[in-house]
This record gives sequence, C-alpha cells and structure tokens, in this order.
Amino acid sequence: MQQRKKLSTTIGASNYAYLHSMVRAGRAESVGQAVDKTVEMARRLDNRATLERQTAAYFKGLTSKVAVEETDLEDALSNASREMDFDQVRQVSRAIQRAFDPDSPPA
Repeated sequence: MQQRKKLSTTIGASNYAYLHSMVRAGRAESVGQAVDKTVEMARRLDNRATLERQTAAYFKGLTSKVAVEETDLEDALSNASREMDFDQVRQVSRAIQRAFDPDSPPA
C-alpha cells in the first residue's frame, strides 16, 4: 500500500467541485484519491512537455553528420516495422500476460 501524507489546505470552489464530481462519477473512490489522480495527470503532462523540449533541443543541436545518421536510423526502424506482424505481437503479448496473470481474459 502506498504511504499517504496528510494535506490540509484550501482550494478554489470550482476545483473543490471538480474533485467531488470525480468521486460522484466513480473516477475516484475519495476526494484524496481524486487529488492524487489529478496531480498524477498534471505530472504526466509536465513530463511530456519536458521530454518534448529536451527532444527538440537534442535535434536542434545535432551536427549535420549526426542528423543524417538519425534519419538513416529512422528509415531503418520504419522499414523494419513494415515487416512486423503486429497481430502476432498482440498474440504473444496476450500469451505472456496470461502466463503471469491466470485471471486475465482469454484472447
């Protein structure tokens, strides 16, 4: 079980209403869990924005030689993915899931 920390504060009325609406809609079991889910979503968005900035900075800083190598790698991965049977990958994934979780639904 995740360790919980006490948080006592005031928030805006509309945010308070939003958290309670999450509980009423069944998207959270409690206001505390609604806060956790909302913060987790905000953190994911922040992490994505950070990754986007870092990726853009990486590509902006590439030398022309390295940029060509990146393009070659991109082309190779694209070509390899065309040869992949994604239906078979899903079947293997389901088989692995069933091996580790016998209660998982059958394919």
